Amino acid sequence: MGVDLGTKTIGLALSDVSRSIASPLETIRRTKFTADAERMIALAKNHGVVALIFGLPLNMDGTEGPRCQSTRAFVRNLEKLTDLPVAFWDERMSTMAVTRTLLDADASRARRAELVDKMAASYILQGALDRLRKL
Repeated sequence: MGVDLGTKTIGLALSDVSRSIASPLETIRRTKFTADAERMIALAKNHGVVALIFGLPLNMDGTEGPRCQSTRAFVRNLEKLTDLPVAFWDERMSTMAVTRTLLDADASRARRAELVDKMAASYILQGALDRLRKL
């Protein structure tokens, strides 16, 4: 499951069973950690997820800033609630790339807002899947 952890939403994506194609799943509107984590874990169980790939929002120069610290803290707390392995994937430019795709598709502002987080999660997961295939 790909995860795009934002301050207001959490975008989620799944891969197919052959782990080659990522697809957007859902956007969770963030409330409190426990509720957010429970929803994510429930979806993971329902879909037979075997690992979580979190987008790591690195700075453009590759360093880690406050958003990375926040993501790592969320994952540390989540790991106490699930046995699923967690990996991080560089998510630089993912939201920008997805937004550009939606603009090219002439999606309205409301439609872009509805789709961008789960599509960013899909973009993150697809990058990780592509890398795994090359190993």
